[in-house]
Amino acid sequence: MGVVENNWEPKILAFCCNWCSYSGADLAGLNRMQYPENIRILRVPCSARVNPQYVLRAFMRGADGVLVAGCHPGDCHYSTGNYYTRRRFLLMQLFLEYNGVDPQRFQARWISGAEAGKFKTTVTKLCEEIKASGPNRKLRDAK
Repeated sequence: MGVVENNWEPKILAFCCNWCSYSGADLAGLNRMQYPENIRILRVPCSARVNPQYVLRAFMRGADGVLVAGCHPGDCHYSTGNYYTRRRFLLMQLFLEYNGVDPQRFQARWISGAEAGKFKTTVTKLCEEIKASGPNRKLRDAK
């Protein structure tokens, strides 16, 4: 590893459901829980609204990891949104693996608005895993 890579920090984009996961992230902030600063949160109406093209674009524009966080199955504000997310998640991981990208760089998690600790733990663990894997150059170089 060079000098630049020793100080490298991963860029991670988190798509968070407005009704649950975003509230969990907000609660973590209100409770002054410390989690990595390199997580960028994008609030979406529902985890099912995260188009796979958004995930690909995030990777192509420099993201080292992507998290889609939504309501627990059965608790979706839109009834079945997170079931669609779960199906897309499996397909997206297969697609990334087919293209030579570690599928663990893309994760989906169910986090409710009251689970600030789970949000903190999830993003911290994801950041550590991505940092151990190193920078994502596969899709970034495919532009």
